Amino acid sequence: VQLQASGGGLVQAGGSLRLSCAASGRTFGDYVMGWFRQVPGKEREFVAAISRIGDLTYYSDSMKGRFTISRDNAKSTVYLQMNNLAPEDTAVYHCAAARKWIQAIVRLTSLYDYWGQGTLVTVSS
Repeated sequence: VQLQASGGGLVQAGGSLRLSCAASGRTFGDYVMGWFRQVPGKEREFVAAISRIGDLTYYSDSMKGRFTISRDNAKSTVYLQMNNLAPEDTAVYHCAAARKWIQAIVRLTSLYDYWGQGTLVTVSS
């Protein structure tokens, strides 16, 4: 499956952005979807994940309550709504697809089989 993330940009602290990740090539509903972020020089960090039909979601503790992951299987797209952004949220955000939902390891990059190229989010203070 091919993944294309979009929606990044420059936003002031306290602002909001919605990221999108469009999938193509395979049946989108067959995949668990996740969002990760990465700052240069640091490891890729888990943000959120959503099950195949969207009935289960899982968030990093630091994003819970500010970020919301959702999906529209008819549009083969997963979203990340980010509110109350802070400068430390600045990163390249990547979407990823996994064949299985395993909650114990859904935050690990090793679960995911396909990755998008990322979209840059910059939060100014």
